Amino acid sequence: MLGISTFCLHHLPLPEALGRLEGLTDLVEIMDDGNHYLETAEPLAGHGFRYVLHAPSRGVNIASLREPIRRASVEVLSQCFSVAAEVDAPVVIHPGYFAWKEEREAALRQFRRSLADLKAAAGELPVTFYVENMPAWNYFFLRFPEELPLLDGAGLALDVGHARLNGCLGGFLGQPLAHVHLHDNDGKEDSHDTVGKGSIDFRPVMEAVERDHATAIVEVSTLAGVLESMEFLGRL
Repeated sequence: MLGISTFCLHHLPLPEALGRLEGLTDLVEIMDDGNHYLETAEPLAGHGFRYVLHAPSRGVNIASLREPIRRASVEVLSQCFSVAAEVDAPVVIHPGYFAWKEEREAALRQFRRSLADLKAAAGELPVTFYVENMPAWNYFFLRFPEELPLLDGAGLALDVGHARLNGCLGGFLGQPLAHVHLHDNDGKEDSHDTVGKGSIDFRPVMEAVERDHATAIVEVSTLAGVLESMEFLGRL
């Protein structure tokens, strides 16, 4: 069964959002930010879902050249790992960014340092984490398949809409997939549209999901769009 991201109900308090998703899926990805930020796993109890946590990304940059910011970002993600371990959930993280193109190599060293720290933290709990490819945002790491060696063995969370914006979805689909975010767009804007309403061909996407037995999460901006997306994908 396809999973659903709480992104579509992020305007609601998390308990209410989870109540709205009951009966629609067995797998929920928590957008662990804003209204749905988790300090403990307590809000997740009693719903019967399997969970994935999408770690906080606002204000978090594991590639920051400012060492206090890098350390704090690792701490925020490690706290998310601790919550995830309580509910046996994998975690999706962002790879970070650099502010100026001249800083790329220095930021890359910081990213690698953070990745090593996060692998150590995840191993102690233990918890699995995946790194998500980014949309067409200048100076973010992991926009293109050629950057996958940067992950150094960490799993990929393929965001299909992001890959489409960078014109490289086919290249990512040729890689081993662990976790996938499903949403559509017109190739110009990261709009998180209903699947089937944009320009993405989802047939090869779902073939790759089945090939690798990857978990697949519908990450569309409205609940009505999520339900329409699930119906569309069910017909493929």
